[in-house]
Amino acid sequence: MKLNIMTAALGLAATCCASSQAATPPDSLVMAWNIDAISTWDPAQIGEVVTSEIYSNICDTLVDFRVSDETQLDPALAKSWDISADRKTLTFHLQDNLTFADGSPATAGDLAWSMQRVVKLSYGNAAAIKEYGFDKDNVESRITAPDDKTLVMSFDKAYPTSLVLQAIAANNVSSLINRKEVEKQAVDGDLGHKYLSTHTACVGPYQLARWNAGEGVVLQASPHYWGKAPVLKRILIRHVAETGTQRLLVTQGDVDIARDLSADDLKTLDEGSQVKVEKVLKPQLFFWTFNNEDPVFKNPKVRLAMRYLIDYDGLAKSVMPYLGVPRASFVQQGAFGALDAKEGQPFQLDLAKAKQLLTEAGYPDGFSTTVLFGTLPHSAPIAQSVQQNAAKVGVTLSLERMANAQLFSRVRGREFRSAMMAWQTSVPDAYGNASRLVYNPDNRKEARATQYPSWRAAYFDSQMNQKVETALLEPDDARRSALYADLQKEQMQQGPMAIMFQMYNSAGISPQVKNWTWNGFRVWYGAASK
Repeated sequence: MKLNIMTAALGLAATCCASSQAATPPDSLVMAWNIDAISTWDPAQIGEVVTSEIYSNICDTLVDFRVSDETQLDPALAKSWDISADRKTLTFHLQDNLTFADGSPATAGDLAWSMQRVVKLSYGNAAAIKEYGFDKDNVESRITAPDDKTLVMSFDKAYPTSLVLQAIAANNVSSLINRKEVEKQAVDGDLGHKYLSTHTACVGPYQLARWNAGEGVVLQASPHYWGKAPVLKRILIRHVAETGTQRLLVTQGDVDIARDLSADDLKTLDEGSQVKVEKVLKPQLFFWTFNNEDPVFKNPKVRLAMRYLIDYDGLAKSVMPYLGVPRASFVQQGAFGALDAKEGQPFQLDLAKAKQLLTEAGYPDGFSTTVLFGTLPHSAPIAQSVQQNAAKVGVTLSLERMANAQLFSRVRGREFRSAMMAWQTSVPDAYGNASRLVYNPDNRKEARATQYPSWRAAYFDSQMNQKVETALLEPDDARRSALYADLQKEQMQQGPMAIMFQMYNSAGISPQVKNWTWNGFRVWYGAASK
């Protein structure tokens, strides 16, 4: 890779901005994005939306979401699959020519080991597999490779097949890792975790060529990819935190795509017509989460009162155009079992209602607390709006802004009172968020169930847990959908977080970029061309 390309990709924004109408390399896609949340590349631990998107373009999964219909699945590492009559055995038949980036053959045995290590390491993403009956003791006997081209998963219950495919087979936990290479790099029995924190070693269209925290990421097309080769040879992602800088870069041609633009930036680009603005509704929710270890927020009436301090309509018009739509339900629009747009957002700014609920909760004069939030462009104005409304009912909110990685660390450690942040499910099914935002497998602090926002909020309700489990195993789709509808209505009244918006994936795209391909669940870098 030429040094000047690396410099163009990873240099400081100020340096790049000094140029006029620069041209990006013809064989590369250059993206400006706030990627300060990246902390690891191990699929057992990745929990950030940014990292997940990039990783999914480096490492293939067993199946993939269909571009035109995200509720449907297409072959990927698996060319086909079969389900047994009792729905407890799922057999995948792998592609014939799977190879790792170094050219060595990849087998079903490597894949079985890759999935087993996720469970054995028991980091956050283990939940994606463990919630379907797998654990450290049984995973080797229940995720197996009878031969080099066949992977078999044996379940303890008859889970919905479409959900299992979405939740596990289309998830990064089913990426095919180079066992030989990773085991060679293992330290003190860590199954290569330290190595995979800064490297990737898998089957996929691109390789991680370079990652400099706080600077950028470089992906290089894999020379031995089994599928259709990416059109562009490199993906260069520059860390640019300021939205105004991103807009300037894409307008000048210094980058091809800007990913974190504010509503004003997107409007300016849209009206200028020099740069294309594209958006797609994604399964990401922006919410205000409350730590139930705090005696104030442990009271459900306080949590409900906070919902009436949110100016959904006003924020939708002022802060969120191009960025999101009002949504109070924990199930995203477009998912199986989701309430419609009206039922899924029954709240409005109502200070009198908030005051009434606070009085009933024992806080007639309000209280003081803190709100943590990160560097997403809409976080600050939303937090400030709520702060102003809260003051009118006697609630003093102290706002604290920090880098996204620091925010995630604080919230995952339960070191917060309240926080505003985003969460994105990996499946177009109500269970995806019910299993994370409602269900809590173990509320003990030492359980460290960090990939459960319910655990982060110290929210545990055994009855709600049971309702989530009942809906999961209900065989009748109509009944299952009705169970989720009831659950959504209950959670909007007493849940651990005030959900505010369902987000768009929005971007400013240079006219020279063709075939930018995405839906709510995936972005396919390899399809883009110039």
